[in-house]
Amino acid sequence: MPDKVKFNIKNVHYAPMTTQGEIPGWGTPVKIPGAVAFSMEPEGDVTPFYADGITYYQSVANNGYSGDLEMALFPAEFLKSIYGIKEGDTSKVLTENARVEPVPFALLFEEDGDASGTKFVLYNCTATRPSRSFATTTESKEVQTQSITITASPMEDGNILAMTGDETPDATSKAWYTAVYVEDKKEAGA
Repeated sequence: MPDKVKFNIKNVHYAPMTTQGEIPGWGTPVKIPGAVAFSMEPEGDVTPFYADGITYYQSVANNGYSGDLEMALFPAEFLKSIYGIKEGDTSKVLTENARVEPVPFALLFEEDGDASGTKFVLYNCTATRPSRSFATTTESKEVQTQSITITASPMEDGNILAMTGDETPDATSKAWYTAVYVEDKKEAGA
């Protein structure tokens, strides 16, 4: 039975991009606990071409997605893997360096549904550093979350996102977080 409604983000994972020659790949997905919210907005626009007094043709640019990922807290391993933040061998102090470029990564996550839910992967992500807010405790403790702005850009082959569907085999769904899903080029007709 297909899902009628969707709700709840969970199982957020990241996989740093690696390259083998010129072929992009990804490391093993690593879980980031504490998913709060993720908004994804499409990037690109529609450009009309006018002829014969009408809109004769419209070109549509698909430049991927951008949005904010809110988590309870981004762990130190994520900060070190993606932003190159260094940890002192003996001091164990984390140090951020402005000259270090972030590493592109794949973002994997899922949303629940009333029947089965959907698993997603965004392939070529870059992200801003996590926001930080600090507030004093008053009568009650207010949890402070962290957010990053993620941009998912098309890969060289044009792929941006993959997601499971109602007819995705169980084997594919169960293996979703063991490795970044890559489309079988023969199956895709390439």
